[in-house]
Amino acid sequence: MIKALLAFEDGRTFECRSFTGHGETAGEVVFNTSMTGYQEVLTDPSYRGQMVVMTYPLIGNYGVNLEDVESDRVQVAAFILREYQEFPSNYRATAPLKEYLISQNILGVHELDTRALTRHIRSAGAMRAVISTRDLNPKSLAARAREIPEMEGRDLVSGVSTKTPYFWSGGGPESCPADAVLDDTIWRRKGKRHSVVVFDFGVKYNILRCLVDVGCEVLVVPASTTPEAVRRLSPDGIFLSNGPGDPEPLTYVVETVRELIGFRPMFGICLGIQLIALAIGGRTYKLKFGHHGANQPVQHLGTRRVEITSQNHGFVVDSESLDPRVVEVTHMNLNDNTLEGFRHRHQPLFAVQYHPEAAPGPHDAGYLFEEFAEMMKALRH
Repeated sequence: MIKALLAFEDGRTFECRSFTGHGETAGEVVFNTSMTGYQEVLTDPSYRGQMVVMTYPLIGNYGVNLEDVESDRVQVAAFILREYQEFPSNYRATAPLKEYLISQNILGVHELDTRALTRHIRSAGAMRAVISTRDLNPKSLAARAREIPEMEGRDLVSGVSTKTPYFWSGGGPESCPADAVLDDTIWRRKGKRHSVVVFDFGVKYNILRCLVDVGCEVLVVPASTTPEAVRRLSPDGIFLSNGPGDPEPLTYVVETVRELIGFRPMFGICLGIQLIALAIGGRTYKLKFGHHGANQPVQHLGTRRVEITSQNHGFVVDSESLDPRVVEVTHMNLNDNTLEGFRHRHQPLFAVQYHPEAAPGPHDAGYLFEEFAEMMKALRH
């Protein structure tokens, strides 16, 4: 194992060792409290630009496979562990975690006090940091960490969104023909299944699987898709996906969402709810250390039922900024009372901050996809 050093922008350092060879990387450090599902965490596009610390101490014990991915690549800037398990034991494993990270040039470090690191982030907030096996000078690395662009004000979506539209079937992505005309004739099973346009801000594959499972034909489009293009497609519903970073720089998306509210039923998840909130005049802000993990308690205010949810976001909607005459708050986080969901009072639109598709995590909120399908069925054109 190779000596490495992690240095935060505030000067706090953590000695560690690389299990993936020499390397150097930088980004904002966040912690994830999931006990399993590390491959889904690694491939979640919402982690673009971040280095992820797993609070569960033993990672790598079931290896990796070709199925448990949420995008086409590893998205994290680095993977930070207490103890890497080199020899996996699982019948589904096709390779060790180490080989997977090396194949995609991702730095993995361990033998680090992840409890102390997590406590530091909880106390001081999510911060920028640098990890290096080449430069082990604490002052040098801390100074370089302070030069990293902050998450606020950056458009990270353009780096993860698809460049071309594609269909999603039960087996995965299917490219649209190069000469396909993007209008309502492109749908293959319109009338037999709900046609849904999914705006890709960094969409997780399991969201697309869940939409297919409730009877949707799914067309994934770039984040820059215009309202006019969506109107030509004439879908039964519009879905706004999860994605990385700050929603406020995405003014081009906010304007599109504003123009499409009321055109068709709309459902937003994670970054999607933040963009809808901005489109209707609300505000967002950055959480101190975010919500990242598969054990966040959320209460449905209508039923009083508590759902244990999977979450991954650093920004959240300011509930005080929403006009109660326009939206009804439907879900709240029981840890910190932040907003977790709302429904429009006059338009067929609802959204949640958490991840009902899980991957990883519990399936307590899977019913929301069925609600979206029912909304489309009731308002089908």
